[in-house]
Amino acid sequence: MSTRKRVSSGVKWEDIVAYSRAVRVGNIIEIAGTTAVNDQGQFVGEGDPYEQTIFIIKKAEKALNELGADLSNVVRTRIFVTNINDWEEIGKAHGDCFRGIYPVTSLVEVNNLIDRRLLVEIEFSAVLED
Repeated sequence: MSTRKRVSSGVKWEDIVAYSRAVRVGNIIEIAGTTAVNDQGQFVGEGDPYEQTIFIIKKAEKALNELGADLSNVVRTRIFVTNINDWEEIGKAHGDCFRGIYPVTSLVEVNNLIDRRLLVEIEFSAVLED
């Protein structure tokens, strides 16, 4: 049986909602929907979808590192955006981080995220070599 490891971001919402920032079971890592909010609860890149996307990917990379992985292990990203017209800036940021890795991805417009200042939310799936 595989050991379950989890990464906590330490925010109060994790206990209220009962979720983890990231979970690793065996060689699979799943990272929860991640937004541009820093460890102090401040919004990063307000009004800038490129900056928010870069911040989100770096935040996910930190969780991957805690679980023995890195961006090269990412096989899927799911990108949720509040304005589909921002797709080029978001796509450029994603490409800047994943050039040479090329995970599969989806980019979907949603009505809102948890706060109107958030323009992008991304989920990540990663697989480690056996």
